[in-house]
Amino acid sequence: MDPLADLLAGPRARGAFVLRCDLEPPWALRVEDRAPLTVVAVVTGSAWVLCGGAAPQRITPGDVAVVRGPAPYAVADDPGTAPQALVDADQRCTTLDGVEVPLTWRGARVWGNSDRPTTRLVTGTYAEHGAISRRLLGALPRLVVLRADAATGPVLDWLAREVVQEAPGQDAVLDRLLDLLLVSALRAWFDAADDAPGWYVAAADPVVGPALRLLQTRPEHPWTTASLAAAVATSRATLARRFTALLGQPPMGYLTTWRLDLAADLLLDPGTTLAAVARRVGYGSPYALSAAFSRQFGTSPRDHRAAAATG
Repeated sequence: MDPLADLLAGPRARGAFVLRCDLEPPWALRVEDRAPLTVVAVVTGSAWVLCGGAAPQRITPGDVAVVRGPAPYAVADDPGTAPQALVDADQRCTTLDGVEVPLTWRGARVWGNSDRPTTRLVTGTYAEHGAISRRLLGALPRLVVLRADAATGPVLDWLAREVVQEAPGQDAVLDRLLDLLLVSALRAWFDAADDAPGWYVAAADPVVGPALRLLQTRPEHPWTTASLAAAVATSRATLARRFTALLGQPPMGYLTTWRLDLAADLLLDPGTTLAAVARRVGYGSPYALSAAFSRQFGTSPRDHRAAAATG
């Protein structure tokens, strides 16, 4: 896997909040849902996305905005429009004084203030994230805007059609389409970025890329720098030098971080034992994993799992 694939394999959308908004000016929504990641896309009309620490961005048909939480943000018809409603962590919409907003639900996953909207948005909110995605989320600014693109256009059109459907398995369909829209947008954005993070560049490197994929897909293997170098047909010195230059840490340091991040996500499954997780990520015993986990995260696997269950 690569870091964008990690987003799908780890904290992928599970019951994501996907919604179509039909709006007529003036309108402005302040969102305080504390979600780690939200996608806002324009089907028709236009909108402004306003995030603290980022310049306001106007988005038009086909554009996709990715907002990194958990800080609040706003979406409006114009930067000067005062927020009329607030969306909280339960996806409940109220006035700023806490009164239910008299906007109406207009069918399955459709919400708005007009039957003849000039603006139609599709939004998707990720309600959770895992340890693996920290590397990706840490590389993103508060707001990423990808202009209408051949890669995302068909996915957005499909998502906009599906969001109003009611069929067996519909939530799973929407989750996967949201994942596809997000990853397509981020891949296009990273490809065009002058300062793409090292882990993204490394995935395409002819030496480091194959080594990275081996570590990520086979974390249980007893890798050494020498055995990893042999597997990708290069010298140990070359691999160590190039790997460290691109990723900021040597191969075995990266492997340790990867194993523990993966363990943190696997532990969120209540049906998985600590022993099973230890085997999956290459630790010889539950005790060894627990000790390494506590050093890395400052909490035990048991407490990590309990906190996730109650959070």
